Amino acid sequence: MNYSTLKKTVALSLVSLVAVGVANAQTTETTSSTTTTAKVFGGSGQYNTWSIGLNVGATSPTLATGGSSDFNGNKINLGYGLDIKKQLAHSFSLQLNLRGGKVEGTAGGRNLDANGVPYVTDGVTGSNYTKFSTPFFQGVISGEVNVATIDYLRRANAINFLVNAGAGLINFNPTIYGATTPGYATVVSQTYNTASATNTNPHRVTNLVIPVGVGVKFKLSDAIGLKLGYTENFIDGDVFDGVNKGYPTKDHYSYGYAGLDFTLGSKSKPNLEWVNPVAMMYDELYDEALRKEVEALKGRVTNVENAVNDLKKDSDGDGVADQFDKCPNTAAGTVVDGSGCAIVFPKADTTAAAPAAAAYSNIQFEFDSSVLRTSSYPVLDATSADLRATGAKVELDGFASSEGTAAHNMSLSRDRANSVKTYLVNSGVDSKKIKVKAYGETRPIADNSTEEGRVLNRRVQFKR
Repeated sequence: MNYSTLKKTVALSLVSLVAVGVANAQTTETTSSTTTTAKVFGGSGQYNTWSIGLNVGATSPTLATGGSSDFNGNKINLGYGLDIKKQLAHSFSLQLNLRGGKVEGTAGGRNLDANGVPYVTDGVTGSNYTKFSTPFFQGVISGEVNVATIDYLRRANAINFLVNAGAGLINFNPTIYGATTPGYATVVSQTYNTASATNTNPHRVTNLVIPVGVGVKFKLSDAIGLKLGYTENFIDGDVFDGVNKGYPTKDHYSYGYAGLDFTLGSKSKPNLEWVNPVAMMYDELYDEALRKEVEALKGRVTNVENAVNDLKKDSDGDGVADQFDKCPNTAAGTVVDGSGCAIVFPKADTTAAAPAAAAYSNIQFEFDSSVLRTSSYPVLDATSADLRATGAKVELDGFASSEGTAAHNMSLSRDRANSVKTYLVNSGVDSKKIKVKAYGETRPIADNSTEEGRVLNRRVQFKR
């Protein structure tokens, strides 16, 4: 199969695919209503993210953005391509772009030979050429950004504006036509030009190629999109057109195309490329089930607030909530306890005055303790006042009841006497005038077999 036949076959095939895709768009659209509802932050697993695209278009040796070319005469030829795409996010995809076709150009009247034929001079060999024809195939990995992926005017995206760039390899075999005979009669098939016009040994070249392009994509259905694009391809070499100028220049070509993208995957999942995250968030916020849950939650919060208010309710104002008030309707200003009941305070007895504490009375202690009772303070204060006034000396005799060992009780009785001495000294009595003696349980003043007697024996006596 020659190149012309291959070109026609590819073109017819792509046109047929476009027709079939448009015919099936309506059918696919009817199944989109059965797609599952995706959730914000639900992950890429809830979407279809793979697609395949077929395109056909026109190649040209010139660029829309300008730039010099060895052959400045523009000539349009057929190009075609296959794209395999993985949508990584709402606005970004990674693609494998396969392109094929032919690029042709003419001298364009820059220089004319003696017969009036335009020609281009090779800078290395000095040979003149009138046009070139280069079949090529290239494979590129590119990234594509949907610069308008979120539509704030409509709920669903219908048009995406695209920018893409990538890098890959291009393989080609240029054919250049000599200018020695009018009508481009002499053909030279070569890559790096020589002085010979009869070299017919074809060989191919592989160079780095960097495509940069823009495009627009129309949503025909959830599964099919119509894409129009334009790509400028920059080649890392100067022999794509078969002519080497002899100084650092790079060749290029452009490709304008139209094609269909087909989403792969389950019909129950939406295509990630067409999802509008803003609309999804809006839908989740106003989801009927969610709104019912919010209303139910409001009701539960109201019930809790009412229960708390009931707990805090204090009808009689006594500071005790009704739920815990055992004596409701207490008169205002009444002092109450934790149950809300009035506290009855004993009345002070004003008829009888308390007797004055007698100095030098016995000081009593608790069981197995040498700590002074607060009830002993009046006696100790009266004793201290008398000792300071008279300057008399006093002996403190400590005693204990018969519980425990004799040695323990002897130590306990000494501690009790020292506790009394410490109090007196702290109140101003001269420590040199106080003598301490311990007798333990040896001199009881009551029967140690009874509790009453043991209480009396736990004492300190004053001896003057």
